[in-house]
Amino acid sequence: MSDDAPPSMRMLPALDDHNRAFWTGGADGALRIPFCTACGVWVSPLAAECPKCDSVLEPRPVSGRGTVFTYTVNYQPFNPSVPVPYVIAIVELEEQADLRIASNIVDCEPDSVRIGLPVEVRFERQDVVDESVYMPVFAPRTD
Repeated sequence: MSDDAPPSMRMLPALDDHNRAFWTGGADGALRIPFCTACGVWVSPLAAECPKCDSVLEPRPVSGRGTVFTYTVNYQPFNPSVPVPYVIAIVELEEQADLRIASNIVDCEPDSVRIGLPVEVRFERQDVVDESVYMPVFAPRTD
């Protein structure tokens, strides 16, 4: 599920102890999301503590499968290295009804994206300073 040759340079966050597992998990093909072992919920956006019980979170792999919850097609060249048009979507992961992440939909025509489209994670590798970051993007599922 990892793509070692990125088609473009995307904007990336600074890595820290709370987000590193998410941004580097693609090295082994795993999308890692913070999980609360105390109350059993997945947490997104990334956080250090559980918003429900304040317990420490641990990154755990998820299936990487989900559906498009909502999306927009961007025709403006915000980042010159990302060709337009491109799809920005909120993907709801299958592990939990409200577990959603923002990402791009790739490997399809923008006009083929729809709410409810089944998708799965792919990773675009990008080297940043002394480590590689694996940007999670989603593509339509083929099953």
